[in-house]
Amino acid sequence: MRLTDFEDAMLAGEMGEPRRFALEQQMMVGRFYDAADFVEVTQAHVMGDGEAVGEAGVALLRRLAAAPETDRRVSVPTVTDPRGVDRAKARSLGQPAGAEEREAEIVNALDAMGVLLTDTCINYQTVLPPVFGEHVAFGDTGSVVYANAVCGARSNFEGGPAALWAALTGRTPRYGYHLDRARRGTRAFRVKDRPRGLTDWGALGGLIGRRLQSYWEVPVLLDAGATPGSDALKHFGAALASYGSTPMFHIVGVTPEAPDETAAFGGPPPKVEDASFTNINEFYGSFEAQDEPVDVVVFAAPQLSLLELRSLADLLDGRRVNAGTALLAATSPEVARAAERAGITGRIVAAGGAVLEGVCFYQMYAREMAAANDWRRLVTNSAKLANIIGGYGYEPVLAPMERCVDAAVAGRLP
Repeated sequence: MRLTDFEDAMLAGEMGEPRRFALEQQMMVGRFYDAADFVEVTQAHVMGDGEAVGEAGVALLRRLAAAPETDRRVSVPTVTDPRGVDRAKARSLGQPAGAEEREAEIVNALDAMGVLLTDTCINYQTVLPPVFGEHVAFGDTGSVVYANAVCGARSNFEGGPAALWAALTGRTPRYGYHLDRARRGTRAFRVKDRPRGLTDWGALGGLIGRRLQSYWEVPVLLDAGATPGSDALKHFGAALASYGSTPMFHIVGVTPEAPDETAAFGGPPPKVEDASFTNINEFYGSFEAQDEPVDVVVFAAPQLSLLELRSLADLLDGRRVNAGTALLAATSPEVARAAERAGITGRIVAAGGAVLEGVCFYQMYAREMAAANDWRRLVTNSAKLANIIGGYGYEPVLAPMERCVDAAVAGRLP
């Protein structure tokens, strides 16, 4: 890889051991992907939950945070993904002993490095949305796909360590979705019927994601009807990235790099594939939905916006969550404060629900919570969560928010 004089000095250790080590790690990634050089990034988004970081990660963060202050400070604005523990609710949820202590050590280390503890996967909605053409280093898959597709910024999926290296060096290898050629559409989908709500958009993302075969495939929606809003694109992108492992999509006439089909594909489109309500209903049907008791209803993955929380509160007004069912809604600290000011949180709590702050359900030691609370059947309006949570021993059901609330109130899925 070609290095600038500045990068040579960094690699020689002239800017401290943390930066030297970080750049050395990044060069291995760059060489693997045949990157010619580095690209400067303007912001980074790093993982910070104890389950993902693990003991080895905590030890590494401890070592980096012990370096002199000028050596350990991040080089660009850096924010954190959701944590694994909401300290106000950890014990009531049955999270494992030691989880709070590990989280505290991670938080202290990241804080010492100058990382902003935003604890959110919707940083593009609540902190600092990237702009067209901006090169960033984001870790959460939903954040990456939104930044690439909706904002027109540029990022690959940066694993937790890789995003931290980018934060320290202000660089990332120039490969993949930092390059024009990787961002062009490769698959064309015609949406025959406009999705009717956020969960339909998530189901559509999961449906298309299941059909993709590679990180390098970029789906293009040719007909999306009226322009979807930020939350709809959030659910679509998060599910697409979860099921399809792709960090990019285009919607013709909606997303910034697809004003028309020629621009989206860089030429003539490939054979068009259909995505209809029949397909979406089949996707819903792939999740068991028998008339059995519901243990927990979860709204998370991605975290909820203020508008989503208000919708949830509206659906719960005048109702009460069944005594045998838990209802959990996860959001960012910024949205949590706004929801409190607007009286939204109080309405959810009054109905028997809980608003979790700065966390996301599958990052919260989900397997241990299931064992502690005897949770098995989980209902959610998030296609991403429905895809992930089965690996933790749950039996997920995907349903729109209205039906999820009905299930929480009845204690069964109607």
